[in-house]
Amino acid sequence: MHIPDGFLSPEVAATTAVAATAAVGYGLKTASEKLDDRRVPLLGVTGAFIFAAQMLNFPVAGGTSGHFLGAALAAILLGPWLACLTMAVVLGLQAFVFADGGITALGANVLNMGVIGALLVGALMLATRRALPKSRTMLLAISGVGAWFAVMAGAAATALELASSGTVPLGTVLPAMLGVHALIGTGEAVITVAAVGAVLAARPDLIAVRDLTVAERKLPAPALEGA
Repeated sequence: MHIPDGFLSPEVAATTAVAATAAVGYGLKTASEKLDDRRVPLLGVTGAFIFAAQMLNFPVAGGTSGHFLGAALAAILLGPWLACLTMAVVLGLQAFVFADGGITALGANVLNMGVIGALLVGALMLATRRALPKSRTMLLAISGVGAWFAVMAGAAATALELASSGTVPLGTVLPAMLGVHALIGTGEAVITVAAVGAVLAARPDLIAVRDLTVAERKLPAPALEGA
């Protein structure tokens, strides 16, 4: 899903850069207000895990491959706005150090692979935390569903940006992107559920939206950041 240099028009690149910068800027504001000694190490560990996991590809259909994105996991552990900040750092390092994704397309890549997924999962958590049963099982289910939809939403956004730039027709790129990323999203969901399950077993207090598990864990139920 990393877009290289030269694939986006200047207008699309600028628009996506503005949107990504706004989200990351709010993430910085949130970090300055809410980060404490407990959350700072978690932010670093989450970013390092996502960075390492994104470097590992797994095979998909037709000789293609995919990799873990991590926006959903970051949103669950850190909250959506800190997740935007974390994903921007990860994707920025990949672009500048490993040339994975173009520099001129960095705003689009941060938006597609970080911001959209993080805010989508954050919204899903807000929408379901009162309507659904508060249990570990429900949090894991929402984690998996949110991770899959985060990948699909990012793939759709990438297709729209490429089509708007005149790089490839929407009727060609959208079905191709969604078809492949439906499978990649399944892998994303499995990894996200496994990671969230491991954190719930060892340190449930680290879950940013742990009000969904309060019935089982008897933990305090803080409001999701930005709520």
